[in-house]
Amino acid sequence: MPLQRRVYPDIESLSQAFADFAATALLDSLSRKPQVTLIVPGGSTPRHYLPELAKRPLPWDRITVTLSDERWVDVNDDQSNERLVKQCLMQHLPQHTRFVGLKTQHDTPFDAIETIQQRLDRLPLPVSLTVLGLGEDGHIASLFPGMNPDTLPANHCIAVAPPIAPSLRVSLSMEMLADSERIVLVVTGEKKRRLLDRLADNPDPGLPIAWLLHSSKSVITVLETN
Repeated sequence: MPLQRRVYPDIESLSQAFADFAATALLDSLSRKPQVTLIVPGGSTPRHYLPELAKRPLPWDRITVTLSDERWVDVNDDQSNERLVKQCLMQHLPQHTRFVGLKTQHDTPFDAIETIQQRLDRLPLPVSLTVLGLGEDGHIASLFPGMNPDTLPANHCIAVAPPIAPSLRVSLSMEMLADSERIVLVVTGEKKRRLLDRLADNPDPGLPIAWLLHSSKSVITVLETN
């Protein structure tokens, strides 16, 4: 599936463009169905663009927000994606906007998969808009190089022990991500842009971003900075 790449001079203009893109995508889905799902990532870059999305006058009572992945830490921990998204998006939205977190009280994500799967089953599906970051190693969500895409479960989520990371994680599955009606990658940094340049000529089958490109049913839009 081809990438539609849009380049912006700085993170501020990218954030505005992201908010416009996401609002348009969500409103289009809402014109066709009563409730929709928005997937957002953690990391540092969403701190810039999620507050801009929160300013858009959308019918948030019809939008459910969830995460692409989560570190298995307390939801108040600095490393928690849920904490970041609540700070940068949810606290700026109407009080009753629905958020579905991925963290549970289980000791590990491996113990929690059935519970998380049940939460995700209740979302309006397919997902209307999935927002993802991109790692310099080609990982997306918490799907990392070295995993075998042919053996990943067809559930909505999987537990992950990352090759180099301080905590276990839970990630939405490739199938759930790829089934989204729209996917947008937000990319900053020269190394990540060079990775996308290389993928255009050589879709490395070992990289999760390449699995997504192969599996997605929609054109993937990339918003990136110079």
